[in-house]
Amino acid sequence: MKYDRFEQLPVWQAGMTLAERIFILTEDKAFNCKGDLRNQLQRAAISVGNNVAEGFERGTTQELLTFLYIARGSAGEVRSMLLLAERLRGFSHLKSEISDLKSLCESVSRQLRAWADSLQNSEIKGTRYLTEKTRRRVKGKKSSEEFFATIDRLVEEGRKSRTAKDTSNPVPPT
Repeated sequence: MKYDRFEQLPVWQAGMTLAERIFILTEDKAFNCKGDLRNQLQRAAISVGNNVAEGFERGTTQELLTFLYIARGSAGEVRSMLLLAERLRGFSHLKSEISDLKSLCESVSRQLRAWADSLQNSEIKGTRYLTEKTRRRVKGKKSSEEFFATIDRLVEEGRKSRTAKDTSNPVPPT
């Protein structure tokens, strides 16, 4: 699927959910005496979605990759601080919420990694570099690949059909 806006990206949406839930978590009174932890958790959580958005808007695959890895680092930072909160006194009543948020951080991180992996193997340098000529070349290559995949599928279906006929109508011995 092609995304025209970063708001459509599932990983950006997951990053926003993470940030919302971190802000809700840090409203708890346990964070009152841990102001720096609250602030850093919030800032790191915001950073996940913001870096996805910034990378998407940059227009080059290389810059997008850079920002995806920064976003992934921020997701790791959030998870690390949640692990710290689990160890500190005063947070035991938030155990379930913290556990859920750690899982969400891991999910976001996996999504970011998968997207980055797919981009690293892409021939497209980014929308900033797309010209009509490169669009036609990419479209032509995709059409060729689809055509040959269809041919391969039809050949295989023909083989299976002949094999099925051969086994259902054995030739009598002469």
